[in-house]
Amino acid sequence: MSLPRHRVYGLIGFPLTHSFSMNYFNNMFESENIDAEYVNFEIPEIGDLMEVISENPNLSGLNVTIPYKEQVIPYMSEMDSEAAQIGAVNVIKIIRDKNGDIRLKGYNSDAMGFQNSIAPLINPKRNRALILGTGGASKAINRALINLGVEPVFVSRTPAEGQLSYAKLTPEVMESHRIIVNCTPLGMYPNVDRCPDIPYDLLTPDHLCYDLIYNPDVTTFMKKSRAYGAEVKNGLEMLLLQAFESWNIWNM
Repeated sequence: MSLPRHRVYGLIGFPLTHSFSMNYFNNMFESENIDAEYVNFEIPEIGDLMEVISENPNLSGLNVTIPYKEQVIPYMSEMDSEAAQIGAVNVIKIIRDKNGDIRLKGYNSDAMGFQNSIAPLINPKRNRALILGTGGASKAINRALINLGVEPVFVSRTPAEGQLSYAKLTPEVMESHRIIVNCTPLGMYPNVDRCPDIPYDLLTPDHLCYDLIYNPDVTTFMKKSRAYGAEVKNGLEMLLLQAFESWNIWNM
């Protein structure tokens, strides 16, 4: 079945206080004369997903953000092998057959976006990483770091077995883990003054502190890390790379 001439894509999450994807895709559609639009679907619970799909017959693909990257999995008809391995979905391809039946296939473009963004910043001193947070995004970051030969460990306020608590970030741990990735929403607009509770005074110029947040472009986590000489980077490049990959998925 050929796609409808006017295609719709969108983002599901809650809350959607940021609109990078919507602006990015709609600007792209306009500049490349593509008959499509990108819409934010702020849904208060994941059970509203199927209603969004049924009410938008031209909807061809979705991005998924906080807090639904894991909750959306039971709604998938099938999963790409990478997304299944990661255990989180941030791209949904909506496949409609000639009978009107709908299949949803889940993908993960976060891992590739992050991996390609951080790869140039990896060096022999940066061979271990702390992943702050254990949500859906953190699973993709974990996979990407492993792919790059970096040994990651999760840090959580309520650590499971094999994870660290913030109280366990000793000088020895901070010295041996020179990549720190913030996968929490702490510091995201509008709560820009918040940041993860790590011992920033133990950071050095050998450390890389990467924040998945891109709004604001310099977060409190980044400011405090940079004050102690650490190299910092926000999530904008990752977002651009994963958006490009989303488009490829929807159109392959």
